[in-house]
Amino acid sequence: MQYDLIIIGSGAAGLGAALYSGRYRIKTLVIGKEFGGETAKAGTIENYPGVQAIDGYELMGVMKSQTKSLGVETLDDDVTEIKHQEHCFEVCAKKTTYQTHAVIFALGAERRRLGISNEKELTGKGVHYCVTCDGPVYNGKIIAMAGGGDASVKGAVLAAEYVNKLFLIVRGKEVTAEPINLERMKNLGEKIEVLLETEVKEIIGTNRLEKLKLSRPFNGSDELVVDGLFVEIGASPNVELAKSIGVELDERGYIKTDSMMQTNIDGVFAAGDVVNHFGSFKQDITAAAMGAVAATSAYNDRKVHGELCPIHAQPASVVDRKI
Repeated sequence: MQYDLIIIGSGAAGLGAALYSGRYRIKTLVIGKEFGGETAKAGTIENYPGVQAIDGYELMGVMKSQTKSLGVETLDDDVTEIKHQEHCFEVCAKKTTYQTHAVIFALGAERRRLGISNEKELTGKGVHYCVTCDGPVYNGKIIAMAGGGDASVKGAVLAAEYVNKLFLIVRGKEVTAEPINLERMKNLGEKIEVLLETEVKEIIGTNRLEKLKLSRPFNGSDELVVDGLFVEIGASPNVELAKSIGVELDERGYIKTDSMMQTNIDGVFAAGDVVNHFGSFKQDITAAAMGAVAATSAYNDRKVHGELCPIHAQPASVVDRKI
């Protein structure tokens, strides 16, 4: 099946792009392994323009409905490979293969791990990466959170709705977060205790997390007994698929684009957390904005290259042999 544009990723950037491509009346398919990306797990969002407060999953649902009303198709699947020749692309998902004239990478980023012993083995057994998903499990319990940025503070405030006590373990000398979120955390008083200049060095437990080994003593011991650990230390961009077709990365490992979200490959664009366009300031509003720009560039690119590239103009059997 052929499309004018395939957007890989169904978070704020991907759906933001789809909203504009739908309005441009170009045939679009959005393929997303996980609907809504990280936004769908973010809990309550209060800084998206035009909305006082909304759950992240609900916000993504509204955006998806908008794109659907414009004729955009969506598919829950995982893209495993992309091939291209000239200005023609073949996108291979697990279920089906599609052809397109342009691609937007909007795959977001994957949560960073601590990279310490037992982390992988005890993931889901006391070690977690999403408070919205797993926080309620620790109702009345004691947990720790590794982090120190805005995401960890928001996560701590959310987790405080369930837990009796939370230790925020911060590697640096201070917590860096939006003032309004810092204020909310401080208003919770002793329920959240911040351990500055401290790292989790080891996760201790056999079949489940039992305690943490810290880089410096707390209350006379370098071991902290907790029921759960949430890791909020940022994310790494999902760029492997883009790299496989020769898309250039910047010095920090993000997809390199110009101001209109065009990559070094003609017909390939990128948006959202796979791009370092706004540095460490990564928000739904910036992701959606980049998606809108990328879709506009794809629309203008299509006008230049016409409706059919040389490969797609040929019979399907010939295309299969060439790509």
